[in-house]
Amino acid sequence: MKLTPLSLLVTGAIALVLPDHIAADGPQAPVTVPRDREVPQSQRQGGDHSSPSWWWDTVLPSGETIESAIDEGLQGLDAVNSGIAQVVHAADSIQDDLKNELAKVATAHGGGHHDFPDLTIYQLLHKNKFTKKFAALVEEHEDIVKLLNSTGSTNYTLFAPVDAAFDDIPEDHPKPGKDFIEAVLRYHIGVGEYRAHKILTTNTIPTALNEKFLGDEPQRLRTSLGLWGVTVNFYSRVVAADIGAKNGVVHGVRSLLGPPPMIGRVLTLFPAEFSTLLLAYEKTDFVKYIHDIKMDGSTVFAPSNRAFAALGPRANAFLFNTEKGLKYLKALLKYHIAPDATLYSDAFYDKTGDSEADGSRREHYDLKSLLHEAHIGVDMAFFAGLTSIKVNGFVNVRVRDAPGKNGVIHVVDKVLIPPCKHKHHHEADLGVFDEVSVEELMERLEPYVETDETPLDGFEL
Repeated sequence: MKLTPLSLLVTGAIALVLPDHIAADGPQAPVTVPRDREVPQSQRQGGDHSSPSWWWDTVLPSGETIESAIDEGLQGLDAVNSGIAQVVHAADSIQDDLKNELAKVATAHGGGHHDFPDLTIYQLLHKNKFTKKFAALVEEHEDIVKLLNSTGSTNYTLFAPVDAAFDDIPEDHPKPGKDFIEAVLRYHIGVGEYRAHKILTTNTIPTALNEKFLGDEPQRLRTSLGLWGVTVNFYSRVVAADIGAKNGVVHGVRSLLGPPPMIGRVLTLFPAEFSTLLLAYEKTDFVKYIHDIKMDGSTVFAPSNRAFAALGPRANAFLFNTEKGLKYLKALLKYHIAPDATLYSDAFYDKTGDSEADGSRREHYDLKSLLHEAHIGVDMAFFAGLTSIKVNGFVNVRVRDAPGKNGVIHVVDKVLIPPCKHKHHHEADLGVFDEVSVEELMERLEPYVETDETPLDGFEL
């Protein structure tokens, strides 16, 4: 069997953490479901081929692969393995072939090496022999053809998958619905012109896919610079950059980009990071609670397993293993979600209705949590293209801007604890400690435990 770089990235099933399979040996134990186990229908985002579930289960890289990509950014060279090395070697070969092909096409159209002044993005797709499969999909959707051919006031940035990105899709696999394919195509199109130098100082890019779960705002792509160059949404590597067109720019990418699933589904893709958080959701019936709350977007601050472990064994035992503690745990989970406010590191979709709020980029944000009275303070610092985010003054965001269908995820290194009411705030008040006593935890959460939980309708985690 020939080993292609995409075969290292794409799998037919995703490792999941499911509530009815979580281990009983404590909340800090990462739990995985065997990759060949069928996911129950109740856990799917939809059983047909027009749903994001089909895309994530069949076409896109597995959660383990994406998680490895994130770990590389966090751990550096120690995360490199032979499989990734093969991907890089193959991608470099593709990049060389693309450069040679682009040089030929550019010469024929009177431009520089990456300059095609008389071709639209749509026309450029058909001229390049490495993007024929993606161009064929575009051809089936008149609205996408018009968009990529348009030469109005708005330019676009197309992240075009090379043909090799389609290699592992079985030829006999049922084709997804037309509406879903159009959503996928739109998600590859950035609104505005983002050349390489701009991407290096950009964290997220708005796309031509407007998402109703974000209040009809553009779904966004997450860009980052890592060990192997620029990647999109953690896993799709840019293999050819700055291919200029009459109405924008094209970047060739190594993997297909799929519209992100619901935030709850995203979290299940990373059992090594979030099994404790998922266990907390299960024990408190939090998914049922959040499903009945209507929101237009959200910001989720997701504590890692290490963040929960830092609370200490006594606090975790109280929260997870006592009937009384589960009520406090539910209040704690509510404090990690800001409804109707989707805060990326470089964009803010504010649907709170707060007349004093605006969507402009700034250094401090005060977000209302699901605990209503308890707000979350977010501070951002920008320097030389880098972004640092702190929550409540001292908690670090380890992984930022993970896109979800209904919001954005920021991974935090400590569990957020709401401040004490009616007390002078000090550093410990903001949750900056290695361990917390059960008494302190109860004191901090007590005012929020018996809040009104009358459900609204329409939201899904």
